[in-house]
Amino acid sequence: MNNQITINNQSVINDINAAKISITKVLYTGKTHTTGGRDGAARSQDGRLNVSMTNLGTPGTGTNPEQLLAAGWSACFIGAMKINASQLQIVLPAETSVDAEIDLATVEGGYSLQARLYVNLPGLTMEQAKAVIEAAHQTCPYSKATRGNINVGISAIV
Repeated sequence: MNNQITINNQSVINDINAAKISITKVLYTGKTHTTGGRDGAARSQDGRLNVSMTNLGTPGTGTNPEQLLAAGWSACFIGAMKINASQLQIVLPAETSVDAEIDLATVEGGYSLQARLYVNLPGLTMEQAKAVIEAAHQTCPYSKATRGNINVGISAIV
């Protein structure tokens, strides 16, 4: 596993296992090449993702990192809910969806993110929705990555 940033093949950051996580098996590695930052483009190695980026508040048709995080987290969260609902013997509605909002915000000394997930589980009771959401938030890799690092609010809509 390579968690290093390299410049001219010199290791700059190597915080492998800094989170005290022991990876047993890598299931997938998403690889992208990004140029130009918020005014550039990002393309995945396999070509399935190929997007233009547009800086916030400027004209253009590109996406931005906050939208990409919102899409990735909400998709992953639904996957985590499916797994956990099955274990809880709760049938997720076919209309299950997540509306995600990622804010780019200023804080003392720079910038930060905060997030809100609105989990739509029509037909479930509030107790069932809460059980599925809480379990998913514990197992979703995006939730784990952001836990304790940014403000996160998750609401159930039944």
